Amino acid sequence: MGTTWSVRFVAPPRCDPVTVRAAILARLEDIVAEMSHWEPDSHLSRFNRAAAGAWVSLPPDFAHVVARGLDIAATTDGAFDPAVGRLIDLWGFGPVAAIVPPDPVAIDLAIRASGWRQLRYDPAARRLRQPGGLSLDLSGIAKGFAVDAVADLLMQSDIRHALVEIGGELTGRGVRPDGEPWWVDLELPPGVEVRPLRVALHGLAVATSGNYRRGDHNLDPRTGRPAAGGVRSVSVLHPSAMIADAWATALTVGGRPAVAAAEALGIAARILADDRELVTPALAAMLED
Repeated sequence: MGTTWSVRFVAPPRCDPVTVRAAILARLEDIVAEMSHWEPDSHLSRFNRAAAGAWVSLPPDFAHVVARGLDIAATTDGAFDPAVGRLIDLWGFGPVAAIVPPDPVAIDLAIRASGWRQLRYDPAARRLRQPGGLSLDLSGIAKGFAVDAVADLLMQSDIRHALVEIGGELTGRGVRPDGEPWWVDLELPPGVEVRPLRVALHGLAVATSGNYRRGDHNLDPRTGRPAAGGVRSVSVLHPSAMIADAWATALTVGGRPAVAAAEALGIAARILADDRELVTPALAAMLED
């Protein structure tokens, strides 16, 4: 995934940290093998190369992420879109170097070959139809899924108190050894002066998106260009790191419509723009508690 990971946990009796670490690495390697946009032999890369009209069978994890990604794409009217790999590559955020900014004609061509509405997903058969030339990119949701997957793996090993972090996205289960929750400070972009916010990750995850972070971008999938609006950073709290990850991406580029959708669904988020801070009602209520 091109990033780092760390796990802190309260070890139950007879727990071998070396064994736990090996299990975590194996789980992460499986996720990369399915969903990496950078690995040419990943399931995702094979889907991207599939012939027009081909139905491609998906492994369970991949299918789960695609299904949730399509749900959020529909809810956000495409502010989050898992089917814009060609645009990601065009702007130099993929595995191949690119000339930036791209030619406007190339952007328009990439938009026509992209977009979640072109996908057909069959949940019963767990398969996805390649419309032809479409490129998936799950970088806005897969890292969050990996955080959840590692936390679930620990629970299966009877490790009930843990803080999992991958590339700055975190989830907390249980409590620290001193009985306190896992406290974290919401990330701030450089040069933004706002009040610090500390949150308790007790059954919660947090994901932050911002174009100052390595690998992040503010491309609007609907225009194929950097989003207007001056959003510097978005942090989202949710029981699922995967959902938080996708919503952080959507709110970075989606403007007022995405904020309205998030508020209607009770999404807890802080949005930092050049000249303002917005805290959704769900996060405000959480901070009051």
